Amino acid sequence: MKHSFFLLLFTVFFSATTGTQLQAQILSERDRASLRDEILKDRFENVLPKLMDDTGIDMWLVIAREYNEDPVMRTMLPAKWLNARRRTILVFYRDKTQNTIERLAVARYDVGENVSSAWDKEKQPKQWRRLVEIIQERSPEKIGLNISKHFGIADGLVKTDYDELLEALPSALEQKIVSAEKLAIGWIETRSQKEMQLYTQLVTITSAIIDEAFSDSVITPGVTTTDDVVWWMRQKVTDLGLETWFHPTIDVQRTAEVMKSHIYSFSKGENEKTIFPGDLLHCDFGITYVSLNTDCQRHAYVLKKGEINVPSFLISAFAQGTRVQDIFTGNFKTGRTGNEVLKMSLQQGVDEGLRPSIYTHPLGTYGHSSGTTLGMWDSQEGVPVRGDYPLHENTVYAIELNTTVTLAEWKKDIRIMLEEAGYWGTNGFRYVNGRQEAIKAIAW
Repeated sequence: MKHSFFLLLFTVFFSATTGTQLQAQILSERDRASLRDEILKDRFENVLPKLMDDTGIDMWLVIAREYNEDPVMRTMLPAKWLNARRRTILVFYRDKTQNTIERLAVARYDVGENVSSAWDKEKQPKQWRRLVEIIQERSPEKIGLNISKHFGIADGLVKTDYDELLEALPSALEQKIVSAEKLAIGWIETRSQKEMQLYTQLVTITSAIIDEAFSDSVITPGVTTTDDVVWWMRQKVTDLGLETWFHPTIDVQRTAEVMKSHIYSFSKGENEKTIFPGDLLHCDFGITYVSLNTDCQRHAYVLKKGEINVPSFLISAFAQGTRVQDIFTGNFKTGRTGNEVLKMSLQQGVDEGLRPSIYTHPLGTYGHSSGTTLGMWDSQEGVPVRGDYPLHENTVYAIELNTTVTLAEWKKDIRIMLEEAGYWGTNGFRYVNGRQEAIKAIAW
């Protein structure tokens, strides 16, 4: 049954996009759990061994206590485990010469079907001592711990567990400890083929919710406010049995209002406004589903009476935004750092007469995930350390950016703000499930 889930997703997701039909596309909690465990098994078997080989770490310890989970451990728990239990110690041992990988838990329980308990408390009462026995039996060359100064998700080992581990380890084993930063980042950022099949469906759901929010079924010009649309989106997600990973935003650009500064817009946000004909709407919205996240920004225009299409000057402005996307993603290259891609793309945009700003982040099991950072809204000159991390294949990014455009018709500047899930793989760059190609017109 579980092997049919991806086929089920593929056959139903493209039959419809709104209302009760959208609800029918979303798996039950039970089927989601089976799908999550299927994906996790595949990652343990096909993703983790290569990552351990690439980083040269043959033993990885992931340690956490209940309700204070290491962010990496949270991505390794089976669907029925909403949290770690007591103190949970995961041990991954890679024997490259034998092409084997052991997945052990120094815990009283098996951690689902993928990680087997290796601690019999009746035989060895002390948990830390049992961990030492497991390490000594395998004699690894390097013992990786989740310690990182600059990547928060890879810095999940808390001080108490670290101190108790060092107290338990003989000095010879303590000398083998290294940071598992690159391994933890790799685990978080790398997407499997099964996950990418699912990711397409997530973007489809996200797009369908935005499309309904930006329609006359939700918006009545002169009555509906931006907060009304935001809370409609939150409620829609809840009604569908999904989660939002951040509070959505809806903002308005219109002819009678001066555009606020870039810094103000990002740091202060926008006040609630009533939506009127002639408004250019923008949303920032993302969902969580089966342990993956989306992050999308889209535009819509509320038609004035007598208008049947989006004005040509807004169409032209939007085209400048998609051009910045093309420039940016065209500079992706495996091994190239985020700062390098950022610098090249901003310069190329300026050379073409554009006014771009780029602030793209990794996307996956976390919304603001681990991996290379390609600019930040307040760091257009580059991001130290995290921006120096290189691009790897099989990774997903929120392609987030904007460009400022002067509208003679409105006698002001506006920003075209775009964000789409994009995948970087062996065959280059592609959007996970397309991108917005034109401003949506809202008729009423």
